[in-house]
Amino acid sequence: MNNRRLSLGTPFTYLVVLLVVGVTVVPLVFTILGGFRTNAQINNEPVGWPSPWNLGNYTDVLSSDVFWKAMGNSTLISVITTGLAVSVGAMAAFALSRYTFSGRESLYTLFTLGLLFPLTAAALPLYLLLRELDLLENPLGVALPQAAFALPITIVILRPFMAAIPSELEDAASMDGAGRLGFFWRILIPLSRPALTTVAILAFVTSWNAYLLPLLVLSDPNNFTLPLGVAAFQSQFSQDTARILAYTAASMIPAIGFFVFAERHIVGGLTGSVKG
Repeated sequence: MNNRRLSLGTPFTYLVVLLVVGVTVVPLVFTILGGFRTNAQINNEPVGWPSPWNLGNYTDVLSSDVFWKAMGNSTLISVITTGLAVSVGAMAAFALSRYTFSGRESLYTLFTLGLLFPLTAAALPLYLLLRELDLLENPLGVALPQAAFALPITIVILRPFMAAIPSELEDAASMDGAGRLGFFWRILIPLSRPALTTVAILAFVTSWNAYLLPLLVLSDPNNFTLPLGVAAFQSQFSQDTARILAYTAASMIPAIGFFVFAERHIVGGLTGSVKG
């Protein structure tokens, strides 16, 4: 029976993997290769190999001050978002995992329900609030809400990971004179590094790819992030398909490279959280 299940399940598994690869990888390859083609090549053969290879599109994009300005804005906002989400989320997860107090589980459930709360539902009140706080056209106007929306997944991942750390370590630290905060900084944070790396990567990549919130907050092209820059570039050069593909590929390669490089840490952090 087990052999039969394996023989029937394996082709289905391969089929699912191929479908996922087709849906995710093929558009990326098409975009990257399209940047090495000319508009004439794309018009004559929409799906094809660059022949000859044209480096001019990527050269024009990478030599543009507008592109690097947008990349700098995206980097600044993503770093602030990640720092806030990880630091605040780690402290909240510490309290929810190591302290016993009335309403703890209700508070954790409230954070969990935050996973179901879409940004679109808060777009209008969030815009009005940011306008009252004079945070429009300000990187903090994007980073602060993004960090808030990253808190639920951060706490959901960190809490079970921190809760799984033996209480004997905390007792030993207490006997050595370390208080609650000393245990948090010296022992809990280093031991939670896989989970912290996971939530940091998720927060960074999500912030890097965000479009709706920067669109609400930023209207000055000098403040645009890369997703907004791609949209503005597409409107400006609507007839230059090859250059648009080059700009799009150049804007997404940093996030893809960062995600691929850190994929092992994501799996390790999630595995530890599930075990916890």
